[in-house]
Amino acid sequence: MKKIFEQPLYGYQRSPDQGCAHAIRHPVVVIGAGPIGLAAAIDLAQQDVPVVVLDENDKVSFGSRAICFAKRPLEILDRLGCGQPMVEKGVEWETGKVFFEERQVYEFNLLPEEGHERPAFINLQQYYFEQYLVERVRELEAEGKPIEIRGGSKVLRVEQTRNHVALLVDTPEGEYDLEAEWLIACDGAASPTRAMLGLDFIGRVFEDNFLIADVVMEADFPTERWFWFDPPFNRGQSALLHKQPDGVWRIDLQLGWDIDKAEEKKPENVIPRLKAMLGEDVKFELEWVSIYTFQCRRMEKFRHGRVIFAGDSAHQVSPFGARGANSGVQDTDNLVWKLKLVMDGLAPETLLDSYDAERIQGAEENILNSSRSTDFITPKSEMSRILRDAVLDLSEHHPFARPLVNSGRLSVPCTHDGSPLNTPDALPDGPERSRPGAPCPDAPLDDGFLLRQIGNGFTLLTLDCDAPDRLDVDGITLRRLALSATDDPTGALAERYLGGATSAIYLIRPDQHVVARFDSYDETRLRSALRRACAKEIPA
Repeated sequence: MKKIFEQPLYGYQRSPDQGCAHAIRHPVVVIGAGPIGLAAAIDLAQQDVPVVVLDENDKVSFGSRAICFAKRPLEILDRLGCGQPMVEKGVEWETGKVFFEERQVYEFNLLPEEGHERPAFINLQQYYFEQYLVERVRELEAEGKPIEIRGGSKVLRVEQTRNHVALLVDTPEGEYDLEAEWLIACDGAASPTRAMLGLDFIGRVFEDNFLIADVVMEADFPTERWFWFDPPFNRGQSALLHKQPDGVWRIDLQLGWDIDKAEEKKPENVIPRLKAMLGEDVKFELEWVSIYTFQCRRMEKFRHGRVIFAGDSAHQVSPFGARGANSGVQDTDNLVWKLKLVMDGLAPETLLDSYDAERIQGAEENILNSSRSTDFITPKSEMSRILRDAVLDLSEHHPFARPLVNSGRLSVPCTHDGSPLNTPDALPDGPERSRPGAPCPDAPLDDGFLLRQIGNGFTLLTLDCDAPDRLDVDGITLRRLALSATDDPTGALAERYLGGATSAIYLIRPDQHVVARFDSYDETRLRSALRRACAKEIPA
């Protein structure tokens, strides 16, 4: 297993840019070859936008790090061409169980309904995720797509001008200058780019620490998420257990605030904690140990001129709820189609302001949910603890108390209600779950699943309704996907898109969020909605 951390995936190679007398300008430069930076680069390259990825590293990240990947990001990764290997390798799960002391107080199902191609969640080590993304980059390179990863390339300086961003890049062969029309910063929570621009986070740092331990062991625990409040092996604290591929198990143990992190990470201190949880006779091997501090913070703005932040460089949340990498993938999904339209001259730069508005909304939702989880998991007063423990006791026998238990509200996609890109809802009796601003819910069809057919361009989804097969609006082609409720004998398609209506038309943007819906075709209304979705038409 350790070999995966040692193998260079994008080792340093001298770039032609390094021998030039002047700085070469690239359309897009991405800083950071982690999951979010690579996802952004792949999305750009698939749409023939030239992109260069810079990273001082050349390998996958050490340790499993992010491990829980939700249904919505998996659907996005399908469009990036690497969703299938993730699901094939990952451990699927949908059941979570909550324990208080030694008792199970309740369990929940994250995806109780049928008719979705992707599972509620998979567990997969981040190093595999990064490996699959790099493999996808290599596939795109082989196809002649304009994408390049430069390992061993550390960005030392970032400076903005009116029409580009200037960078100074350090390599094993020395420094060189580089320019970017647009820069996407995906360089993690510590983000050197953010520091170089004099920017910072706003938000909370919670007074608590958690030990993460990845252990390799043979165990017969089911493939579920187990969370303990005040377990006998970690009294007064909490714990979490997750299964990963290759016989690796993730264990999180709450440690408290006033600790010596270096001491707590030593194997001689970690192993007794794990034996207390797993049993003295259980054989295991430590693969990776880390300690994290709860933080719920974000930048005030994600876009600063021609520098745009995504993922952990833009926002941080505590890990319970799997909101880090999942929200980062949704950042890039929201950003790239907008940047492509702006670069092609098909939309004004103000379209990028909607990235700020929508993804800050997403970050605020994540921070709110993560903060509430943290407050429940780690009560800050005796009265708060008494109340929490009463809720846990009640939840064992009384369903009304179970929604109050918060062991980490798990990641769900953000619905962009109030987005300036949305047209007011015009589908009477339409389902709430597919209203303007919502991500399209998947549904089964006779020949596959809906999201596969929607694709990654502007789409006009018609259900039992006539419309042209194609419509061109200001250089943007709108493709029709004509369906009928009879295409899904299970009734899920009608339930998720028609509701009480007999026919419907949906305008779906490239990231598969609904921006408008109507009960019949009206070209004038549709053209207006498409222009609004591209920030060309300002709402009255």
